[in-house]
Amino acid sequence: MNPAPASLHLVVGEEELLVERAVSETLAAARESDPGTELRRARVSELTPPELDEMLSPSLFSEGRVVALEAAQEAGKEIAEAVLSHARAPAEGVVLLVLHNGGGRAKQAKELPATLRKLGATVTECPRLTRPSERESFVKAEASRCGGRIEPAAVSALLETVGNDLRELASSVSQLVADTDGKVDEAAVRRYHQGKAEVTGFVVAEKAVMGDRAGALEALRWALRLGVPHVLIADALADAVRTIGRVASAGGGDQYRLAKELGMPPWKVKKAQSQARGWNRAGVTSAMGLVAELNGQVKGQAADADYALERAVLGLVELRAR
Repeated sequence: MNPAPASLHLVVGEEELLVERAVSETLAAARESDPGTELRRARVSELTPPELDEMLSPSLFSEGRVVALEAAQEAGKEIAEAVLSHARAPAEGVVLLVLHNGGGRAKQAKELPATLRKLGATVTECPRLTRPSERESFVKAEASRCGGRIEPAAVSALLETVGNDLRELASSVSQLVADTDGKVDEAAVRRYHQGKAEVTGFVVAEKAVMGDRAGALEALRWALRLGVPHVLIADALADAVRTIGRVASAGGGDQYRLAKELGMPPWKVKKAQSQARGWNRAGVTSAMGLVAELNGQVKGQAADADYALERAVLGLVELRAR
């Protein structure tokens, strides 16, 4: 029999994939000690202190239990005090797992993480990965986690092809490691994702900002036929325009220096430098307004999101042509 798992855990952050992994890993550790351990989940704001007491009370049959309290940042005074009361005196066989995004409005909710840390909680940090360097590190760590390694050029190729969604990145890395005996290079990434680039919307965006009217429309229609969410295509268009604007504003120079200054991978800076040659300041400003309007349209403001995307693509092509 393995030793009993820690009875108090705190997961802080908003990166959903990492949060879910923390929950799964906590449950797996508990099941090493008691294979029959069950997982119960509840949103803190939907619980009353008596309901929480019932969830965290000892089992008459000594059954193991992991209780995950979600969105603890929403806790009111009474429920926050109830959570801390159980954290100070956990019931035997019960693992309390508190999920908190790090924020909160009420004083008690904001103070929960600090208090739980003082009580000796096992802490897992799950911050959003917003910087390119953080996502690059994530991809490398994923390859290692799967028992392989991935070359730097392959990391850049994967991010360029898949985008920023951590679940898609994790799934791709896992498959690539399995298919390549653990040694993932750029060629393997290109082979695996051949024909899938349009799915991310980045090819649509690249052709639009380069002024390739026919190519952009063809890529857009292909993406829509494959069922790519409108929001993802709109996000790719917005990202392309913003990147051109940032790189152009930074002036010319070495891509590696600019990459460090702008917090972007070098390959992205190099591509944007090439794309920016066909744009002027007024055009970029107008394009930013266009993609900002598109964001609202694909989220329900437009009667026909397909048409809104097509008009946006044509608008970007026209702005570059000017």
